Amino acid sequence: MQASRRAVQFSMREFFSKLSQHSAATADRSAIVAPGCSYSYRNLLSRVRAGADWARCLPVRVGLLFGKTADSILADLALSFAGKELVPLPAFFSDSQLAHIIRTAGLSYAVSDPISADRARSLGLITTGLGATALSNSEPASEARRIIFTSGSTGRPKGVRLSSKQVVASAIAVAHATSASNEDCYLSLLPSALLLEQIAGIYVPFLVGASVHLPAPAPSVPEASSVASIANAIRPTATVLVPELLAAWVNELEMQDQVAPSTLRYVAVGGAPVSKRLESDAWQRGLPVYEGYGLSECGSVVCVNRPGTRASGTAGQPLSGVHVTIDAGEIVVTGPTVMDGYLNEAETSGAWRTGDLGRFDPEGRLIVKGRKDNTIVTNAGRNVNPEWLEEMVGSDRRIKRCIVVEQNGELISVITPADVSIDAGAPALRDILAHAVRAAPDYAKPRQYLVLSDKEFIDLELLSPNGRPRRSAIRSVVAGRTRFPAAQLG
Repeated sequence: MQASRRAVQFSMREFFSKLSQHSAATADRSAIVAPGCSYSYRNLLSRVRAGADWARCLPVRVGLLFGKTADSILADLALSFAGKELVPLPAFFSDSQLAHIIRTAGLSYAVSDPISADRARSLGLITTGLGATALSNSEPASEARRIIFTSGSTGRPKGVRLSSKQVVASAIAVAHATSASNEDCYLSLLPSALLLEQIAGIYVPFLVGASVHLPAPAPSVPEASSVASIANAIRPTATVLVPELLAAWVNELEMQDQVAPSTLRYVAVGGAPVSKRLESDAWQRGLPVYEGYGLSECGSVVCVNRPGTRASGTAGQPLSGVHVTIDAGEIVVTGPTVMDGYLNEAETSGAWRTGDLGRFDPEGRLIVKGRKDNTIVTNAGRNVNPEWLEEMVGSDRRIKRCIVVEQNGELISVITPADVSIDAGAPALRDILAHAVRAAPDYAKPRQYLVLSDKEFIDLELLSPNGRPRRSAIRSVVAGRTRFPAAQLG
């Protein structure tokens, strides 16, 4: 059992009071720096107030559909100031997923950028850009809710209901854990619709008076070959990544025989497991990587490694005020960041059973063992955790991705080689896979494999937005390929 210090309770009104203090004390300090525009803290607060006054005539529940722009940050803040209930619409979701969100949330209105407006209208929404009215002395709302739709490991999004107290409590705890300060330059790379980026890229920086930098150009997800060049141009102190972006950054640094900017002090990585090999390679290239663990249902971040106490293979200790226990192997979270419940479903009891398996090391750092419902039962009646095998295979630099699934009681590795020139049936590939699982007991060794390219993973929608495998979809692909005999591994 692990219980951390009590969290400070902080409302949305108090958050904006903090923003106002930064505006008064450091009015000309950069708050947002983006392609073609920038906002000082004074300008930011003025624009948020004007946008909030304009937004008061909007429906209580409003959708947000934006690319990676400064306007997405302004819209979040302005509508929160006005006390609206925000429903971020992830641009990376399919039209059918967005239609499901709109229908489930009962949305009629969305604030968007010009590029996204046509798509929003095609889905039946009334759209507008963020407007502004003459400044007033209106006070920020004490409450502003948001509904975060997360597809997780399935394709059907569910709406996580969060109050402003949960969002701000998470931001305060993350700021403390990561030693965030007004000297920070935060590089914003993840899509704005992700709760992790909303916490790390809006509320943490503006709580402490830091600056947020958006890359130029500003795609929703930077190209794999551009992450290092973006960082070299901006020279940030902190950022948050998913493992896929971290791997792209490390790969670019290795290809150019470079190291990351010396300004970096904290690179948080979450959303999916990080292999020890990738973590080690990142540190060797000057990337101070700190793995964490969390989920939208618990305010995005539950645990994270801290400077000076980092331990590879762990997700670090729980955030301040967040209590984590292990019940029959399952991770259970209580505290001020746990959601109110799913949209149109019953309220939570205050404790959230995550469905993830884990344990604590002697220093109270969480070790995540994988999903409880991912456990595979083989023909021999043995239980096998696929994440354990995937870590073994993924530790080989020649394998970019490995997901282990079950088909008719047999284990099959679905892999993407790092070298696209490797033939799927090459003896060398069979040897790589056999060597990778040599330490596993015989009953846990996958005897077959299937090679899928990056393009196939994307086209078949086999990964969630944060890189987690959609195992049911992958199993369906494997089932459809059984007519093609896979090579035997030993």
